[in-house]
This record gives sequence, C-alpha cells and structure tokens, in this order.
Amino acid sequence: MPETEIAIDQAIIGNSAAIHEVRCFLKFAAATNASVLITGPSGCGKEIIANTLHAVSPRADQAFVAVNSGAIPKDLVEAEFFGHEKGSFTGADNQRRGHFERADGGTLFLDEIGEMTSAMQVRLLRILEDGKVRRVGGAEDIAVDVRMIAATHQCLETRIGKGEFREDLFYRLCVLPLRVPALNQRRDDIEPLIRHFLCNKDGSQSFTRFTREAMLYLQDHDWPGNVRELRNVVMRAKIIYPDDLIGAEQIAKLMHHGHHPGAISAKIEPFPAAAGKAELATMRGDSLEDALPPAFSLKEHLLQEERRLLSMALAQADGVVAAAARLVQLERTTFVEKMKRHNLVRKEALAA
Repeated sequence: MPETEIAIDQAIIGNSAAIHEVRCFLKFAAATNASVLITGPSGCGKEIIANTLHAVSPRADQAFVAVNSGAIPKDLVEAEFFGHEKGSFTGADNQRRGHFERADGGTLFLDEIGEMTSAMQVRLLRILEDGKVRRVGGAEDIAVDVRMIAATHQCLETRIGKGEFREDLFYRLCVLPLRVPALNQRRDDIEPLIRHFLCNKDGSQSFTRFTREAMLYLQDHDWPGNVRELRNVVMRAKIIYPDDLIGAEQIAKLMHHGHHPGAISAKIEPFPAAAGKAELATMRGDSLEDALPPAFSLKEHLLQEERRLLSMALAQADGVVAAAARLVQLERTTFVEKMKRHNLVRKEALAA
C-alpha cells in the first residue's frame, strides 16, 4: 500500500461508507492545489481531515496554519491575517507576519468560514485572485503561495441567499467540496473510534476497556457533539477508571454526569480492605473507629484524590488547561484555582 494511503488510513478512523468516501477524496485531492470546502456539523472532525490532506500533499514539509475565522476580534482581523509593520497602530511594537505569510508554501485552514465578516470576505477574495497580501501599515504587496482549505457547519448557500456570504467567494473556495456526515449517521465508525481513543500516545493500548454492553450503549447514543463528544467521554473514562473493565451502567453515569471528578464523586477505592471492615462493622454495630486505618483523614484523602484526578486530566490533555477542564466538567477558572491550591503545574502533570 502506498505511503499516502497508509497515512490516510491511520489518520481517518472508521469503517463506514462515508469515511471510505473521505479517504478516497483525500487520495485524489492531495495531488492538487485546488481549494477545498469541508462542510459538516461541529465536532465531526473537519480540522483532522484538513490536517491530513495537508500532511499527504506535496506541501507537507511546509506550514499548516489553522485559523478560526469567527474567533478573531473585528479590530484585529486584518493584522492577524495580513500581518503589520512596526508602529502601524497602537501596540504594534514589532513587525509581524500574518496568517497568509506564515502559511506561504503550505496550507491555510480557515475554520468556521461562514462567520467571516463581509469586509474580510472581500479581502480574501482578492488574495485568492492575485496571490498577494499587504501588511497593515505596509507599502508593498507580498506574494504568497497558499493552498486554501475552508470549513463550516453552516449552509453557505443559505447565507448567500440572505446576502450574508459572497457567492463569488463561495465558488473560489468550493472547487473541491467534501461533506462529512454527523456521527449518528455513521454508527459503524463508533467502535473503531473508541478503540483509537483508548490507545495511549505511544500507541500502546490503555488498560481501560469497555464491555460489549457498554459498546452497544455508546453506539445507541445520538452524539449531538459528534466525534468530539465521543472522545471526551472516552478520555473521561480513562481518567476515572484507568485500569477497569467499564460496563454500560458506568458509561451511563459518565455521560449523564453522575461521576463528577471536580466534586470528587469519581470512583475512589484507596482502602478496599478497610472499606470491607467498615461495612462489616456497621452491620455488627461495632465502632467505625476500629474499622478505619490509623490516623485516617477523609479530608486529606479527598484532597489527594482531587489532585490525582486533576493531574491525570492535564496529562491526558497534553497540558492544555481548557481541554483538561472539559474532561472533568469544570469551568477553566475553577480548574486553574484548584491547580494553584494543589501547587500543580503543567510540567508536573505531564510527568504524572
């Protein structure tokens, strides 16, 4: 099998007919420089597809620059995309290249293209036509060679009809269209995706496993958050049940937030023998003091367990605090506060 096909098969996970079509699309699109428009619901894997397309293309040795078109403040859009010269506006203390220059020779991925402002749509169309950008405060045009991949969860044809998206820009971007269906429309992909997410970063298999009943439960779920939601559930399971065989009941609790690590309601079994004694003592009416380990502090134990779970979440999220917070269903600010309370830093968590 050619290297390109191997790379695509390793990156694009699934057994469905839809995923087979995605792989076929990538194989022929990789050899071209044509603009690609990827559509599909949020969380279905559009950026992974774009990144894979770049990785198997002749531009793979150059930069892949991913930009969320709707996340840039309006007053910074031009500076972010086109760069700026030193002193061109307040705060421009240094010359800076924009996204187009950074992607020169490579690929520029514009996610949520439907959120782009009308003014920026005009500028983008011009760049696609003449291949040149001008920095804010600059006097010269700079030639750029960029392969354009755009993505959106919106129907751009509808936005065109409402006058919210330029039709000429749409045709410039949509030379090669690719539609990625929602996960609940390709349920054959759920099990291979779960097995993929259970693998550790070094390629080894996690000790966390799912029973057949748990797999069926996951396959029956509607997945409104698509692949992103599925990954979140699997990552949460790996953190809370790191060495377990997980059944459908545990999965149901995870998915309905019955286990909330931030509130220390995850499974905690530090003293299994003592717990058995405590239960027996309660049945006999004996003193609980005799059943617990000497000098046992529930408060101290809960703090240690909280620190362990926070550390595992950070490690699973590669040190990205926002992603780690999502895994344990906490607000980012709350997660940061707990990190400070436990003197936990990203570097330490990654080594955990």
